[in-house]
Amino acid sequence: MEFKDYYKILGVDPDADDKTIKTAYRRLARKYHPDVSKEEQAEEKFKELAEAYEVLKDTDKRAQYDMLRQQGGAGPFEPPPGWQPGGSGSAGGDFQGGFSDFFEQIFGQAGHGSRQGYSRRHFARRGEDVELALAIFLEDACKGESRTISYEVPGFDEQGRLVRQQRTLKVKIPAGVIEGERIRLKGQGAPGIGDAPAGDLYLQIRFAPHPLYLVEGADLTVTVPIAPWEAALGCKLPVPTLEGSINLTVPANSQNGKRMRIKGKGLGRSDNRGDLYVLLRISMPGTAGEKEQALWRQLAEASNYDPRENWGRTG
Repeated sequence: MEFKDYYKILGVDPDADDKTIKTAYRRLARKYHPDVSKEEQAEEKFKELAEAYEVLKDTDKRAQYDMLRQQGGAGPFEPPPGWQPGGSGSAGGDFQGGFSDFFEQIFGQAGHGSRQGYSRRHFARRGEDVELALAIFLEDACKGESRTISYEVPGFDEQGRLVRQQRTLKVKIPAGVIEGERIRLKGQGAPGIGDAPAGDLYLQIRFAPHPLYLVEGADLTVTVPIAPWEAALGCKLPVPTLEGSINLTVPANSQNGKRMRIKGKGLGRSDNRGDLYVLLRISMPGTAGEKEQALWRQLAEASNYDPRENWGRTG
């Protein structure tokens, strides 16, 4: 059974008001009324128009139809879980035949022509979940913070039309979250239909780019520049962490690109934190005075080190 697009049948937009819907129906009903119309398949067309108008003129019916339409109203139609048709009555308006199987699947057999034929209590469906990406700073991920967020959920206006509702919510970001983690806020998604509960809001954590740290899961990497003599002689190197600076012992004769690990100074919960890796980058002075150049020359004369001794060898 195919889903029927009642808005398309009447030639109106999904956000059309009641007056627009009524005007469109009357205009088309005059054109296709079987007693006067000479159009081909006028009776079938008139039947479709009457069915569409029966749904869209009724606040409850229209609200439920809009929800079904938004949740994949195209192609083959199957009643959603939890749906129960109900009601009885006789056709209203000018059309005296029965409505389609699609109509009866939603609103109950012969449930047209009367507001008693359908009520929201006959249909219960949990509200949709809403998922948002939330960008935070690494420092906030480490210590946790409260944030005020704004987002939209689907809902209904006083006429039963499907609309987007704006919400503002203050949320607590727990300390130790990592990139890609999803935080569930129960009942903060779209409202349910009938007596069904609202959906949930999921916040997916994203880290804003940081000027110092590269994020790799729960681990962090920071590149720290050091002078050539610090690498050669060894030093106490101040290293920034998310919780303040610490001193790292750099051993003598450290090479450019050396990677040193500081355990437990990455991201994550206190009982399962990642590590901080320090990447050493030897930085040469931009300029050198006569005294510095003389010292470099002395070093060159005193050393027999050849950095290209094994360069280019394959075995």
